[in-house]
Amino acid sequence: MRAYDAVFFDFDGVLAESSNIKTVAFVEMYKEHGPEVVDGVVAHHLEHGGISRRQKIRHCHKTFLGVEVTSDEMAVLGRRFSVLVEDAVVAADWVAGARAFLDTHCGWLPMFVISGTPEEELKRITARRGMDGYFVSVRGSPPVKEPIIEELLAEHGLERERVLFVGDTMTDYRAAKATGLPFLGRVPPGEQSPFPDGTPLIADLTSLTI
Repeated sequence: MRAYDAVFFDFDGVLAESSNIKTVAFVEMYKEHGPEVVDGVVAHHLEHGGISRRQKIRHCHKTFLGVEVTSDEMAVLGRRFSVLVEDAVVAADWVAGARAFLDTHCGWLPMFVISGTPEEELKRITARRGMDGYFVSVRGSPPVKEPIIEELLAEHGLERERVLFVGDTMTDYRAAKATGLPFLGRVPPGEQSPFPDGTPLIADLTSLTI
């Protein structure tokens, strides 16, 4: 009997080595405002990994530029961010072991993606990478991850204690804990873990077993 009946994956930094692409995009978005603003934006982005870019942009514009972003302005900023990242994420390397895990478990283990990336963009990316066939569902923002998890558990009749959430940020960790899912943190070699002591960790997906 296997330990889990399904797996929920974050995307950036868990399936694709694409986390730094988003950091570079935030630098590009704010570089015209000077290095102090860029430093503040990057620090906020890194501290709140897994949260939607729209939330980050609203916060950064208000905090560092003193600007309240309107809905129309947000649409423009969101499109600009997508242009900066989408092709690069499509071309990003797989996290080691990710493709082999998906190939091995596709068809008998239900697998899902839950990401802070806007959902339409996320679905384009997974399709362009040839990944969409692996997953029962690919979900992005909005909303935040907790209600997505609850919706998927109910829709697919999954018992929360038998669904593993694999993530690389504290946003992922908090979403798993809030919804009662077992959590496994991905921390690349040489990087410091953001997770509380005692959190189960893997360096990549070569060591992921179900």
